[in-house]
Amino acid sequence: MRPEIHWLLHFCSDNELLTTGQITGMAANLEPETDIHSVAKLLASTGWVSDTEFLQGAVDAALQNAQQGFELPELPGITLEAETSAEGFPKFSALNELSDSELLDALKKLFAQCQKIGASDLHLTGGARPRIRHHRRIVYLSNTPLSDELARRMNLILLSDAQRKQFETDWDLDYALTIDNEDAQTGMRFRANLMEHKNGISGVYRVVADHIMSLEELGFPNAPDIQQLLTYHNGIILVTGPAGSGKTTTLASLINELNQTRKEHIITVEDPIEVMQESANSIVTQRQIGDHTLSFNSALKSALREDPDIIVIGEMRDLETIEMAITAAETGHLVIATMHTHDAASTLNRLLDVFPPRQQSQIRAMTAGSLRGILCQRLLPSVDDEAVLACELLVNTNAVANIIRDGKETGLQNAMQSGKKHGMRSMNDSVQELLKQGKISPETAAEHSFNAENAH
Repeated sequence: MRPEIHWLLHFCSDNELLTTGQITGMAANLEPETDIHSVAKLLASTGWVSDTEFLQGAVDAALQNAQQGFELPELPGITLEAETSAEGFPKFSALNELSDSELLDALKKLFAQCQKIGASDLHLTGGARPRIRHHRRIVYLSNTPLSDELARRMNLILLSDAQRKQFETDWDLDYALTIDNEDAQTGMRFRANLMEHKNGISGVYRVVADHIMSLEELGFPNAPDIQQLLTYHNGIILVTGPAGSGKTTTLASLINELNQTRKEHIITVEDPIEVMQESANSIVTQRQIGDHTLSFNSALKSALREDPDIIVIGEMRDLETIEMAITAAETGHLVIATMHTHDAASTLNRLLDVFPPRQQSQIRAMTAGSLRGILCQRLLPSVDDEAVLACELLVNTNAVANIIRDGKETGLQNAMQSGKKHGMRSMNDSVQELLKQGKISPETAAEHSFNAENAH
């Protein structure tokens, strides 16, 4: 049973809307591919749950809890096995008995399996079941929570002495992890985060793809329009999207495209370096926050004195970094950066609103002149239980520049609709196209469209 369905049945049981017999009967007859929306419709059509408003709220809460990976609650009539192991993954209870060298070997196999099946994240947390995120869904690797002792040993054994000392001092640590994969004779890379929480230690490992994919491989239907932005020699290009939407992978693809097609000096500032870029036609200099520079801001100041043609910023987080990026874009550099925003309008608002009122007029004029485009992306659950890419592309035409300069971002949607000949596409257009192609469900389309009525 999928975790979100487990949560839905729990909410119904907790509100005394389902009996133990109804829960066990439904669980016994569920097919593996049955989704939560089908279960909700079944509950309504049978009359077991007649409160449709409650049912919709329970579905939303169940999806959110499952996505966050919360521990599953007890469910009447449903018994979880004491210990299971997902196919290809170790039996975690047996790891307690391993020596340090044996545990390291087991962890290498664990990471290799994550990479092999295409998982995006691995969670090793004290007091919680080990789990991965696969096609945006949480998948538990065991029904038994890891003890803090084992979780701590698994996470800390991967650290250098300096990293361990830093974690013991700060109680948080971001770092890049490289592990040899003897079977594939390659190095696996992960973006790792360690933290302390109420139940002990928690480690999250973001899997970095083992090769740099092209925009077409990533699923961008408008790859030529995006590549057109890369022909500029100055200005700023923003890659945006929520956490886990694939911004880093897209950024790596853009850098690789520039590296292969242009003879220039590319400086990247990342926290940490996830995808290693070897110099090809261009010279690629990669710097990591904490190891090679103190901050994005200090790295940008330094970069302007290092004869760069292209500057790549892993994430724009503060006023100083944003201001320096826009200035660099104005002074003859091509700047590419990421931001955690959902669409072009919110990106512009975030970009501009960090500046004090007295600078608004100036920064709007600078942005209107230097912006080349904004690429927004999301990963949506597909009908075949995987993930599919939806994307929005804003190109800075004269009409868009006037909107930015005048502070009338409400007109962006109309400008994007009328600017399709320039390669623009809205997130709504992308979502509707995926729906027409049968790649996503109407419910998913409605959830990710501004006007839900258009999603059916």
